[in-house]
Amino acid sequence: MKLTKEVKTALLVIVAIILLVFGYSFLKGNNLLESNRTFYAVYDNVEGLAKSSKVTINGLQVGSVTDITFLNEKGKLLVSMTVQSDFQFSDNSVAQIYGGGIIGGKSMAILPKYEGSQAKSGDTLIGEIDEGLLELVNDRLTPLQKKVENAVTSADSVLTGVTKILDPETQKNLKESIKKFNNSMESFQGITASLDGLLSENSGKLNRTFTNLDETSANFNKFSDTLAQVNMNKLVGDFENVINDFQQISNDLNNGKGTAGKLLNDESVYNNLDNATRQLEELLQDIKLNPKRYVHFSVFGKNNKQYEKPEDSLK
Repeated sequence: MKLTKEVKTALLVIVAIILLVFGYSFLKGNNLLESNRTFYAVYDNVEGLAKSSKVTINGLQVGSVTDITFLNEKGKLLVSMTVQSDFQFSDNSVAQIYGGGIIGGKSMAILPKYEGSQAKSGDTLIGEIDEGLLELVNDRLTPLQKKVENAVTSADSVLTGVTKILDPETQKNLKESIKKFNNSMESFQGITASLDGLLSENSGKLNRTFTNLDETSANFNKFSDTLAQVNMNKLVGDFENVINDFQQISNDLNNGKGTAGKLLNDESVYNNLDNATRQLEELLQDIKLNPKRYVHFSVFGKNNKQYEKPEDSLK
């Protein structure tokens, strides 16, 4: 049986349409030859999720997002997804939007749970959004941004205050102060150079001085060793004995013992000594005034004159 050109053309068009449908479905991630299950999830914000985004279970792609529409007037969003795998999970599993990097977009992940009744096509899963890289970076950068803004504001205030303080007169004084400081540093460098030269010139004397100090220290150490060998206990004991002897002598003098004690404490001894001293003075006075009374010398045996009492010069 021969086919006419019209029939061939019709068959070719039908095959082309079928291939176009299969190709379009394949590009969308749908396989018309497999049994697909459709699930739904409700979100307040889909965070950039788009149609044809992949749907994964444990990291394996099992379908794609087929549609995103508004659910009601409050802005709730209904996401439709197809799952081409026969993998079974419960109807309380979670449909989580995740990802969203700098280049890649959002994806949908079904977090399977196995407790409860088995999920069937047309069930609505629990919608959940996982923070992506951009959200985490934004959460971390927001406080940092505030701190940077505060720091910039503070720095601006400081610069404003410094600008007000550093008026032309202050700037002039500051320049002069820096100039004087430079001059002082140059003078200090000159003093340092002079000190270096002085030390170089007198290095020999300094060495001899330190040598003498070392010898003095050695002699002092020998003296310390000699002093350490002295029996300090015996020396202190002898010194205490001497002190005790002096204390005994002092007590004897105070108590009138001995000649010195009686001389110091007996008033009669003092009076007798005073009278004896006075009589000795009178005797010496009388000898001075009447020497002939005590010394007789006569060649012809002349009689002595009668004694005349001299006038007492001691009264």
